[in-house]
Amino acid sequence: MEKKQETIDTGTPKLFGLVLSGGTSARMGKDKGLVDYHGIPQREYVYHLLMQFCDDVFLSVRQDQATEVPEGFKTIVDQNNCKGPFNGILSAHNLYIDSAWLVVACDLPFMDSETLGQLIAHRNSKKFATTFANQETGLPEPLVCVWEPRALKHALEHLNNTDCPSPKRFLMQSDIAMLKLKNNKALFNANTVADMEFVQKTLNR
Repeated sequence: MEKKQETIDTGTPKLFGLVLSGGTSARMGKDKGLVDYHGIPQREYVYHLLMQFCDDVFLSVRQDQATEVPEGFKTIVDQNNCKGPFNGILSAHNLYIDSAWLVVACDLPFMDSETLGQLIAHRNSKKFATTFANQETGLPEPLVCVWEPRALKHALEHLNNTDCPSPKRFLMQSDIAMLKLKNNKALFNANTVADMEFVQKTLNR
C-alpha cells in the first residue's frame, strides 16, 4: 500500500477519497472505469492515486457494479436520491457527514500524483471547496475537487430547491478556492472510443 502523504492540519476535517465510477458510460459503449491505460483498470488506478493523500478511499459504484469490484477495494453504492455526479458524491457524504471528500472521476487517464498534490497543498478548508479552473472556460471542475462537509450539507439543501442538479453550477454559486492547473492534460476526459484510442496511443499502450 502506498505511503500516505500529510493531508490535514489539526482542526481540519478528515479527507476521504472518492472515485466516481458509477456512470453508464453510454458514449464509450463499455465501462470507462475498467479501461486499461496504466496496466490496471482505470478506476483502480485512480483509487491508488487517492490512497497517497486520503485517510480512506472508496469506489463510488452502482448497485449492479458492486459485486464485480475486486476484493480489497472499499465501495459506496449510489443511493439514487439525486441524478448525475451528485448521486455518488452525496451518497458518500450521507455515510460520512463530517468528512471532506477528494472527488475524482474515473475517466481522467492523465490524472497524476503531482496534480492531486497541487490540489491538496492549496486546500482551503474555510471555503466550500478547492478545485481547478477549467483552462478553456475558467469554470470550476467539480469532479477533481475537495468538497468540504459544509459544502455538501448546503448541496443537499440546494438540490431541494433547483431543477438543475449540477455540481458545477453549485460551485459557481459558492465560495470556493480555484487553482490554475499545472498539468494541461490532467483534466482530459476520455468519454468515447476515439478518446480512449488517443490516450492509449499517447501513453504507448
